[in-house]
Amino acid sequence: MPEVVPEDRMSEPPPLLSLRNVSKSFGAVQALRDVRLDLRAGEVHGLVGENGAGKSTLVKILAGAHPADTGTLRAGGAELTFAGPADARAAGIAVIYQEPTLFPDLPVAENVFMGRQPLRSLRRIDAGAMHEGAAGLFARLGVRLDPGRPARGLSIADQQLVEIAKALASDARILIMDEPTAALSGVEVERLFSVVRSLRDAGAAVLFISHRFDEIFALCHRITVMRDGRRVSTDPAADLTVDELVRRMVGREVSTLYPEPAQSTVDTAVGEPRLEVRGLTRHGVFADVGFAVRAGEIVALAGLVGAGRSEVARALFGIDRPDAGEVLLDGVRLPPGDTAAAIAAGLALVPEDRRQQGLVMELSVARNATLTRRWSLSRLGLLLGGRERAAAREWAGRLRIKSARLTDPVSTLSGGNQQKVVLAKWLSTKPRVLVVDEPTRGIDVGTKAEVHRLLSELAGQGVAVLMISSELPEVLGLADRVLVMHEGRLVADLPRARADEESIMYAATGQGGAG
Repeated sequence: MPEVVPEDRMSEPPPLLSLRNVSKSFGAVQALRDVRLDLRAGEVHGLVGENGAGKSTLVKILAGAHPADTGTLRAGGAELTFAGPADARAAGIAVIYQEPTLFPDLPVAENVFMGRQPLRSLRRIDAGAMHEGAAGLFARLGVRLDPGRPARGLSIADQQLVEIAKALASDARILIMDEPTAALSGVEVERLFSVVRSLRDAGAAVLFISHRFDEIFALCHRITVMRDGRRVSTDPAADLTVDELVRRMVGREVSTLYPEPAQSTVDTAVGEPRLEVRGLTRHGVFADVGFAVRAGEIVALAGLVGAGRSEVARALFGIDRPDAGEVLLDGVRLPPGDTAAAIAAGLALVPEDRRQQGLVMELSVARNATLTRRWSLSRLGLLLGGRERAAAREWAGRLRIKSARLTDPVSTLSGGNQQKVVLAKWLSTKPRVLVVDEPTRGIDVGTKAEVHRLLSELAGQGVAVLMISSELPEVLGLADRVLVMHEGRLVADLPRARADEESIMYAATGQGGAG
């Protein structure tokens, strides 16, 4: 049956890119089922869905990294077939990933024109023309970047701008932005949005993928929702609400994103200090940081990007050696700079960057989930595969990790399920103190609710939880107390009853704090 086109769409130009009935399977896993999508010139199109909904597979098909099993891609009335990413780029499609992949030791200009360098006689690279071309592209984007500086040392935000300039250098008219703001500060997000709007106004079609609903509604004209590999809906953003998006994404109401504080189920009374930090200092990074986290308590460490929160967590865990101060666990001083001693004492750290610091992407789900228990799963120094798989199955069930097989590389999992594997790895050590750094960054609303319930349950079992989070609703929804850092110093300690967004931001921006 032909699609009925509403009257208000009769005069619309044809989409720059359209997908019809696109499906893709990986073995027994059906990643996409009959997906339809139109990307129009001069429009930012939002794509949302839970981790595992099929968004990443769709992006890889558009980028030429995976061929579709069935269905068609069309641009300008012609059907497209991609044998690889080069074909997608030739068709005017560029993907801006959350973690850009530049050549760090090459100049910015050469990264922009990689594979398309302007040439002089005898096929020598024209460095002057390349520098001038890159400068022109940055001027067009309204940003200031030195084309001659090495890419090494650029912030994530600037690396993304280099990727966007690279797309413009290849005359891309379709830009796909996959979680581009996950690692950006508020100022960097606004600058990126200005660039995206300028691209839109110049006639580009932008597919914007994000778990942040405020960004989706601020930037997008239409929003497509995916669930379980299918397109659920496509509607104008003005016709939708956050509650409606959540219902469509998860197929149910998510009314308990932040659970009520759990009551302790252990004999140890809530209120006994479990983690104590006294005068912790790393010169030039943070100074004189002191606080305590009690058994059964969730304490949030809040502050702006660069305030020193993650650096404090690294020092607590022994990754970085502090210059002064001490860390005590159940009254026993931990030796500084000794991660093994911290783990043995019952301290666990779930890092902010799960891909680089929390997982070994080439190893299996089972191996990653049991890395902290290798010796207990071994006999005579040999790791027993049966024990490893049994332990992994136990935690996969408890945390509802979705994977085709536990023997698959962890890189095949969605971001939310990768985060659960990191949690499984550390929770299997039965920690007394759990430090979680940005536990829900880059994961969907349904998985966020599961992680929040898990942290609340752990506190109810007497675990002391120190949570670092940049999401104020998460901080206010979960924490019993909120510690606020500003430029390497602890400036506020707010109980739940006195913590609100205004008081936290007031302290985080250095306007004053409350004890």
